[in-house]
This record gives sequence, structure tokens and C-alpha cells, in this order.
Amino acid sequence: MAGAETQQPTARVMRQHAGRFVTRVTARNRLPLDYSVASLRVVDFLVDGLRKGKVDRERVAGTLFGLGAYVGEVLVRRAGAVWVDFDAQQRAYFGQPAGVRMPDGRVWNPLGKVVNRFEAGQEESLQTFYLLLHGRARQEAS
Repeated sequence: MAGAETQQPTARVMRQHAGRFVTRVTARNRLPLDYSVASLRVVDFLVDGLRKGKVDRERVAGTLFGLGAYVGEVLVRRAGAVWVDFDAQQRAYFGQPAGVRMPDGRVWNPLGKVVNRFEAGQEESLQTFYLLLHGRARQEAS
């Protein structure tokens, strides 16, 4: 299985992965996935729809990964985060190949957070996750 590990997306391609996912899902649906903080409510709604369908997580793993990449990209664009590859210990802990590092150095796992939303439901809100997120870059009032 050593080859499978090399096929996992890396931090270097997460932005492109998120972009391709958004292009694909917005081409078929009129979803307001615009990388805004408010759009995280849409992600919550989409994950809830997958939950209501009572499908196995494995069947929707690609969609959950795409939504997680999108959430991570919102953190990059709105909170000053950068995509990082997890080291072996972090991969074992988070169960994901990549995450984001905030300006204060904290590491977060948006891919896993979407999985948590799928498994646990509303108590794992992605919009609330962002709003309570520690380490965001301060945004200047305009």
C-alpha cells in the first residue's frame, strides 16, 4: 500500500482541488460557493443533505474530501492560513494527508472537520468552526 500514500493529495495541490470541486458542483447546481465565511453555511447544508440520504461515508468520501478542501481554502483566503502537509504523526492523529496552519502557528484539520459534520451532525457546524477559530489573521476594517 505504499503507493496509495503517494497518491493522496498534498498541500501543494489542495487549492486546485478545491477549485475543481467548486467548478464541478456549481456547474450542476446554483450553489453560492464563493469562498466567503457565509458560504460555510452552504457546506453545512450540503453535508446535512448527505447525512439525510443515510449513505455510507465511503460512498460520499470524494464529496466530503472536496467540501473539506473548500473549507480549508476558505481558511486560507479569509483567515490567513496556509496549506501544509501533515507529518506522519499528524496524519495518524487527524486521518488526513493535509491541513492548514494559521498565522499563529496552530494547525487545523478542515478535511476531518467536514467528516465530523457528516458523522455527528449540527453540533459540528463548519460556520461555527470558522467563527470560533483561534489564530485567524486580523482583518482590517475598510
